[in-house]
Amino acid sequence: MKKTDIEEFFRRLEEAMPEPKTELNYSNPYTLLVAVTLSAQATDVGVNKATEALFKIVQHPSDMVELGEDKVRDMIKTIGLYRNKAKNVVALSYQLLKKYNGEVPDNREALEALPGVGRKTANVVLNTAFGHLTMAVDTHIFRLGNRTGLAPGKNVLEVEKKLVKVIPEHYMLNAHHWLILHGRYVCKARKPECYRCALSDLCRFKDKTPAS
Repeated sequence: MKKTDIEEFFRRLEEAMPEPKTELNYSNPYTLLVAVTLSAQATDVGVNKATEALFKIVQHPSDMVELGEDKVRDMIKTIGLYRNKAKNVVALSYQLLKKYNGEVPDNREALEALPGVGRKTANVVLNTAFGHLTMAVDTHIFRLGNRTGLAPGKNVLEVEKKLVKVIPEHYMLNAHHWLILHGRYVCKARKPECYRCALSDLCRFKDKTPAS
């Protein structure tokens, strides 16, 4: 995609969504970290249902450790991989207390060293909680990067690096949210709604889907 087209691509996304936000419910960097960790292979809606009761009790790593793995597991059992996720969020909470005085570190290496926290989760936390210009590539963004021609790549890391390179810096703070929301509600996996997409003339996807 041409540089001018990429500029226009994000200008239109900004026009449509001036203040995009994550759809995960959270109240501070710690609950954001927990929510994103729980969201692996789960929907935001499902995670929000599971954390509704949890976050009434847990707002700090000490709350999670005190609650304990068994109770956490029972509270999040509606989401996939809940057993392992319960183990991880308790373990990462313990590590935050032990190493960082209960604070979420503003550092990729430190975040990725926490149990259950991978590159994507670290990118979301760094961007959303701390304002870093990072790009967290999930299935939606991976699809958009390839389908639109914005940043084609064989794996998520390749797409991430290309997006960071081509997206104008003045759009980077919100780019992750714009792309995720566009992929979730317009450029859907099975049947992209090209007929109502404001970016269709910029997109390189050949098999545009008509209204039906």
